[in-house]
Amino acid sequence: MAGRLKVGDTLPPERELAAMLRVSRAGVREAIRVLESHGALESRVGAGTSSGTVITAMPGTALTRLLRLHVGLANFPLGDVVELRIALERASAGLAAHNADDGDLDRMRETLSRMESAEADREIFNDADTDFHVAIAEAAGNRLVADLTTAIRNSLRAQILHAFHRRESWEDLRGRLLDQHREIFAAVEAGDADRAAALIEQHIRFAVSELPHMGRPESGPE
Repeated sequence: MAGRLKVGDTLPPERELAAMLRVSRAGVREAIRVLESHGALESRVGAGTSSGTVITAMPGTALTRLLRLHVGLANFPLGDVVELRIALERASAGLAAHNADDGDLDRMRETLSRMESAEADREIFNDADTDFHVAIAEAAGNRLVADLTTAIRNSLRAQILHAFHRRESWEDLRGRLLDQHREIFAAVEAGDADRAAALIEQHIRFAVSELPHMGRPESGPE
């Protein structure tokens, strides 16, 4: 398929792409989500040739490498990915505390509002949670740190959602995670880099310890 797709073409179904790329369907789904967020793909509902996932722009070299990293992370042990995530997010949180402007802070507040919403079920909460961490990474002011942090957090989205669905005492966990996000935001807003870095590490380790079912994406719901 390399070199044969162009703007306007429709991608094959997820199952076919997963077989072609030799990755899980969940990995394909998350990779598509990353490309959609960058405006390279658009999902269209309907019937016939006008429906499906359509290429709207060709990704640049940097985005292509990021996408490969995103898919490839599924082949590493979860513990290794989590430790790398902690190292990167400590860096991004500390940098965000120094560099976040009003627009960055507003974006973080908006993700917190979505997490606080009464309509926030597990999937909505998980999407807002992902966006919160991405907002911090992008506020860091270091493009490489931001891209790597974003790729790793997005690669874990399906595993985290799967674990959320397996969690019985969801409301209790939701409240504790939300409190942690608020504390991280407060530290970033206050410009306290050391506290922001420490809190984000504590938050990630807490989430991993509370979500024992956070396995590989293919073990999650299709």
